[in-house]
Amino acid sequence: MSTNAPTTAPRLLAIIELGGYPNFIPLYRRLGFDTELVSSQRKAQAALKRQLPDIIVAEYNFQSDFRDRTSNLETLMARLQRHPQVQVIAIYQPDHRHKLDTLLERFPLFATLPLPVSEADMEAALQRVLTGNA
Repeated sequence: MSTNAPTTAPRLLAIIELGGYPNFIPLYRRLGFDTELVSSQRKAQAALKRQLPDIIVAEYNFQSDFRDRTSNLETLMARLQRHPQVQVIAIYQPDHRHKLDTLLERFPLFATLPLPVSEADMEAALQRVLTGNA
């Protein structure tokens, strides 16, 4: 007799658009996350329609040529305002920190990690999510 009990593993959505840092999928899985990886904000929006994750790891990519926003994260964060329980960790270029600060004035992020980001830094942020420590 088999039971179809829902998984109790926390869900993590990883959005890797540009990369430039280690593949943390093995870390996510080692920490017990049910992980989905997408390669664009468009695919992330589709994933959010299917199932809301507990945590999202995404890159902050500042782009001055956007017409109505300054980065790739604004649309995602606007959508997540209805779901404040979803924690977001953003990876960013240190020279774009001042632009990220502008985003942080409008949208809360659980953690921000500057490049180059180490596995230890990512693991520490994820452990804080798992233990509920901001």
